[in-house]
Amino acid sequence: MKTTKTLRTRPTAQPPPQRVQTVLAELAKLSTKKDRDNLARFGITATKALGVSMANIQRLAKQLGKNQQLALALWDSGCYEARLLTSFVAEAEQLTPALMDKWARGFDNWAVCDTLCFFLLDRSPHAWSKIRKWSTAREEFVKRGAFALMASVAGHDKQAGDALFLEGLALVERAATDERNFVKKSVSWALRRIGRRNSALNAAAVALSTRLAASQDATARWLGRSSLKELTSALVLRSLAKPAKSAKPAKPAKPAKPAKPAQKPLAKKALVKAAKRAAPRAKR
Repeated sequence: MKTTKTLRTRPTAQPPPQRVQTVLAELAKLSTKKDRDNLARFGITATKALGVSMANIQRLAKQLGKNQQLALALWDSGCYEARLLTSFVAEAEQLTPALMDKWARGFDNWAVCDTLCFFLLDRSPHAWSKIRKWSTAREEFVKRGAFALMASVAGHDKQAGDALFLEGLALVERAATDERNFVKKSVSWALRRIGRRNSALNAAAVALSTRLAASQDATARWLGRSSLKELTSALVLRSLAKPAKSAKPAKPAKPAKPAKPAQKPLAKKALVKAAKRAAPRAKR
């Protein structure tokens, strides 16, 4: 692929601002009319976009590798595709609460919000503090970020205890009457992902969905009914009934082969014959 070859020949020691220009040039080469048209088709209202598919963005990210300084510069470029690249290039362990707040304030469409939450922010130890904070934000995409992040953590963090997600359901209930399109869809996403974690959380999510389905508020009612339909479906219930996968038992070690018995010492006559065979013949 021409893009891959070009990237490999570029000096990786470039300072971030210069390297961003190199990356933006690579993105421009990958732009297509189809991908530009898809932005409007999928409701992505990015003001500075080139039109590059997610598949090509991820291939480019793989070539770039992890680089926090580059990630910061990519975000600051303001380019839609460069901000998507940030999700794959940034290092989750270097995220600070202030940086996460800065990036959330820059969310101006659902795709950047969801991609950043799903591929990066949910790996941060600050994820839950941001969920709590952003869940009451006035800005539509910041508030969406809270529940997109909650849904991402619910799907990816297999070690988190139920208490965090029960708290998450309380945040879902509080936001259930927010009728803004991108908020209510993320709230629904979070509710359904929590309800699919295990049987106990499913029961709690179903109870909440039942309450919301009976609400006088139209948005809460939609949220409850749609979530209830999924969380009580045969597919989800079968999935929850399956026992958790356990590690495969280690294969028993093969028994060691018995040592070969030592050879018996040759008899005297046999020694003499062996010596004669081994001796070189005299020249005639």
